[in-house]
Amino acid sequence: MHPLTNLIKNDMKPAHGVTEPGAIAFAVAAAREHLRGPLATITVELNSGLYKNAFTCGIPGCEESGNLFAAALGGVWGDSAKGLEILSGVGARERGKAHTLIAEGRVQVLLKDISSDIFIRATVTSATDTVILEIKDSHTQIHKIIVNDTVIFEENRETSAEKASATAAITNYSLSEFVDYVEGVPTGELEFITDAFILNMDLFDEGLRSDRTTFIKYLFEKNGNQIISENEEDTALLLGVGAIEARVLGLNKPAMSITGSGAHGIIATLPLYGVYKAGDYKKEQVLRATALSFLTCMYIKEYSGKLSAFCGCAIAAGCGAACGLSYLKGGSIEKIENTINNFASGITGMICDGGNQGCVMKGVTAIDSAFRASAFALKGLHIDAKHGILGSTPEATMKNMGRIASPGMTATEGEIVRIMEEK
Repeated sequence: MHPLTNLIKNDMKPAHGVTEPGAIAFAVAAAREHLRGPLATITVELNSGLYKNAFTCGIPGCEESGNLFAAALGGVWGDSAKGLEILSGVGARERGKAHTLIAEGRVQVLLKDISSDIFIRATVTSATDTVILEIKDSHTQIHKIIVNDTVIFEENRETSAEKASATAAITNYSLSEFVDYVEGVPTGELEFITDAFILNMDLFDEGLRSDRTTFIKYLFEKNGNQIISENEEDTALLLGVGAIEARVLGLNKPAMSITGSGAHGIIATLPLYGVYKAGDYKKEQVLRATALSFLTCMYIKEYSGKLSAFCGCAIAAGCGAACGLSYLKGGSIEKIENTINNFASGITGMICDGGNQGCVMKGVTAIDSAFRASAFALKGLHIDAKHGILGSTPEATMKNMGRIASPGMTATEGEIVRIMEEK
């Protein structure tokens, strides 16, 4: 199996609800499992990205939202072995228990620092025990567990470095190598990507059925009251934005995440799937285009950080979708490079103000920008590399896109959090 296939497979994971509330609940539940006796208190410390993303975010199976409620649910529900699907199956009983914990003042969530690096410290207590569990680097990567001042688990530094190195390995490749890979890899080796289409379309279908969604209904009507029409762009917009809306509202279906984000996974896949279903393309073509979309998104995110002040869903995944679209439509490597320049010259710098309903509009912008960037490039129109943040190579441009977020927007991140807390 090709190393790039392994990189994609290892990164592509189901996530139930927006990733950050799931990560918070996972951390609390994993810590709770080391307590003797009934839970007394929960304190969760978060880096700004996690704090912001979960601030008003919908939670699966719940009308409630936000990081405080996610932490409370982790205290009363869930098996940490489920990872980011830990919140699946939450019902009225668990919601009631979570409300009680909050009402009694037994749950608090604190902002630790302004950072694009993932960090969660969950501290849970009982009458006899205090358990501290830390997560770093990825949403479910347990770094340390301390029970009553005794460290019972600490991630091996070499293991941690190996994981980081494996993820960063994507930056050792060039765009041309990505394209060579997607053109040459056996189709069967990419068949697993079908799982992303299925999972994300199930989420879309849930959104279309729900009486809580609104944007998806409008886009469905605009698409002729059909899911798949002959209009590629309207179909792509309906699928991508519809699944995003279902996700941020907390509807009870998982998404297939990439780079730790279900929204990234949706934008990187469903617009391409929509074009494939609406147009005259073969499944093999959309599998290859989506692999390129994933790799482009992963490359940019390696420089921007997992959680930062810019909208990775729109910028990293949107750029991936744009490249995949140009590939799907027969674009050469030069056209794909120009697609990146067009896209990078547009929405790079769009802020992330958390996982919330506003992600719907960011999804609209991302998909629209992907189509425009690709269409211009395929017609031979592009922004020259001498302008703005564009680099002399596509790799340099993607790296520069990431740099805008981290370290470039660190001060912006702090200001976003302050604005959210002032409400």
